[in-house]
Amino acid sequence: MKNWLLLLCIVSVLGCVSYAEEARVILDENSVKNLHLETAETEETTFEETIFALGHLDILPGRKAVVSSRIAGRAFSVLALPDQQVDEGDELVWVESRQPGDPPPTIMLPAPMSGLIAKVDIAQGQPISPEQALIEIVDLTQLEASAQVPEHLAGRLQKGQTARIRLPGFPGKVIEAKLAHMGAYADEKSGTVEAAFHIPNDDQLSLRPGMRAEFSIVTASRENVPVVPKAALQGEGGNRFVFVKDFELPNAFVKAAVVIGESNDKYVEVVSGLLPGDEVVSEGAYALSFAGGGTTSLKEALDAAHGHEHNADGSEKKDAKGGEDDHDHEHEGEGKVTANGWTELTTLFALSTGILLVLLALVSWKRNPSRD
Repeated sequence: MKNWLLLLCIVSVLGCVSYAEEARVILDENSVKNLHLETAETEETTFEETIFALGHLDILPGRKAVVSSRIAGRAFSVLALPDQQVDEGDELVWVESRQPGDPPPTIMLPAPMSGLIAKVDIAQGQPISPEQALIEIVDLTQLEASAQVPEHLAGRLQKGQTARIRLPGFPGKVIEAKLAHMGAYADEKSGTVEAAFHIPNDDQLSLRPGMRAEFSIVTASRENVPVVPKAALQGEGGNRFVFVKDFELPNAFVKAAVVIGESNDKYVEVVSGLLPGDEVVSEGAYALSFAGGGTTSLKEALDAAHGHEHNADGSEKKDAKGGEDDHDHEHEGEGKVTANGWTELTTLFALSTGILLVLLALVSWKRNPSRD
C-alpha cells in the first residue's frame, strides 16, 4: 500500500510538471518581433453592449435633382460633364426650340441645386423631349448610412443611439453617428428593419452611395467591467483562453483559461480567469497559440498563422527564381519556441499537491502499518 501511494505522489507531481510546461511559451527577442506580439493590460472600464448589423451608404432624401426641359427641341450646347461639381444656377444645357424663328428661340437649363453631376444622358445636337431626364445631380456632402438590423433586435434601438460605422473600402476608418430614424416597415424577405444614420462626407467627398458598411450600434453600457481586447481571445466554445505575460521571465507567456461574458466590436468581458493589471497578448495571439505545445518551432508557428511557408529562421521562403513570395510582411531573426518554465502559481500548485499527497500517504501508512 505504501509503495502504491508513493507512486501516486510521483505521478501527480509529474502531471503538474507536464501541465506547467504546456501552459507556458517562452520566446527569444527575435521571435517576439517576428510574431509581432503586442500586449495590453486587463482593465475595468465602461462596457458598451452593441448590436452588429450590415448595410450600405445612400443619398439622403431630398439631396438628388433631375434636370429636364419643359419644351421639345434639340441640345444646342451641353456644358455639363459627369463627376463635375456645380453650384446652384450654373449653366448646364442650352436647348433650341422646335418652334419657328430666325434664329429659333433657345432656353438655358440651370443647375437646380449645388452638388455633383452623377449622370449626363444628353449629347450636343441630340433631340430633347419634355419627359426626358437629361442630367442627374446629387449632394454628397452628407450621406445616409442604412443598417439592416435583425427584427428580433430592433426593439433595443432608440433614436439618438450612437453607432460606430466601418467601411471595408476604408480600412481603419471609424465614423460615429447618431440614429436618425427607423424604417416604417420590416423587410419580410430578410427579416430586418432599417436603421438610418446621417454621416458627414467631408473627406474630399470620398464616400459614395452604394458602399458597403458595418455597424456596431451601442444600446446600453455597464460600469467597471473587466475586459480584454477582442483580438486577445483565442479558442472556441467553452475552451476560451488568453496568453498572459509572465511577471518574472522576459518574453514568456502563460496560457490562461478564461470565462467570458458579452462582447462588442472592441472588447470581450472577462467573468473569471484574470485580474486587473494582467498583461495579455492583444496582437499576435493567434500565431502564439500555435506555439503552445512546447516543441513547435518558429517556422511552424508562422506557417500556421500566416498560411504560407517560412524558413527556419522565420524569414520569407524564396521561390524557385530566388525571389521572395509576394507577401505584405517580413520576418527576421532566428528563434525557437520552447516551453520550459513555471509560473509562481503553477509552482505553488505543484508543491501543494505534492505535500498533500505525501501527507495522505503517511497517514494511510500509519493507519495500516502491517500492509505493504
